[in-house]
Amino acid sequence: MDASFCDRCGQLASLGRHEACARARELEPPRYCRICRRRMVVQVTPAGWSARCTEHGLMTATNA
Repeated sequence: MDASFCDRCGQLASLGRHEACARARELEPPRYCRICRRRMVVQVTPAGWSARCTEHGLMTATNA
């Protein structure tokens, strides 16, 4: 199964439109891994943000 999840609310990306999630993601980092739906460890700094999934690794503001 090749599922893709919303990185803000954690629901299947194919269910619903996620317009509110897209607007919120312009201002805040992701909270869920897009691949496995695990809650990520997020760190916000003045220089940007980083989010780490225990299974899929690190994502930063520059490689999102």
